[in-house]
Amino acid sequence: MEHLLALYALPYAPDCPVVCFDERPCFLIGDRVDPLALQSGKVQKEHYAYKKLGSCALLAAIEPLTGRRIAQVYERRTKKEFALFCQEMANAYPEAAKIHLILDNLNTHDESAFYENLPADEARALADRFEFHFTPKSASWLNMIEIEFSALSRQCLNRRIPTIEELTREILALVAERDRKRIKIDWQFSIQSARNKLNRHYVDVNVANEKFRQT
Repeated sequence: MEHLLALYALPYAPDCPVVCFDERPCFLIGDRVDPLALQSGKVQKEHYAYKKLGSCALLAAIEPLTGRRIAQVYERRTKKEFALFCQEMANAYPEAAKIHLILDNLNTHDESAFYENLPADEARALADRFEFHFTPKSASWLNMIEIEFSALSRQCLNRRIPTIEELTREILALVAERDRKRIKIDWQFSIQSARNKLNRHYVDVNVANEKFRQT
């Protein structure tokens, strides 16, 4: 945790950007009964019955200090999609010597994804562009992309969207708009606040950490 919090506290460095990445499943939902026609001044009404039409995966990344965003929708989220998305991130930062990528420890999130989907020379070159920083177990809240996913869910993914084409069109339009506005994330949780707020867990590791507790 402190490793990630130290990364978040670093000043902006265009040659070593800190980027948060994750994947989110999206379910394709259709209506069994056509909703009532929308009337001016009234909330749209839809029938409670719906039908499941499959699922897809939203892969997204955000650079919190600049508000830069990248997103793609894929039918699946295998090592192939991870490799493709990492290629897109690398291309988005051509001047970066190293991209610090914060992500969870999913079994597809490692360099093997590059080698299984690219020639060895291209895989090595892509791997050299990244330094992976994994969130601890059960600590996805430490990854700031979750804040972006929450915003996307409220603004787009909280309703029925029946096809992957429609979902892709709408979610990428929203991400592009938020990227143009460069909406940043003001992260307030620091190492010092962690040592205070989570002091009980620190003390479980070493009783000397009692000194960080604020009374």
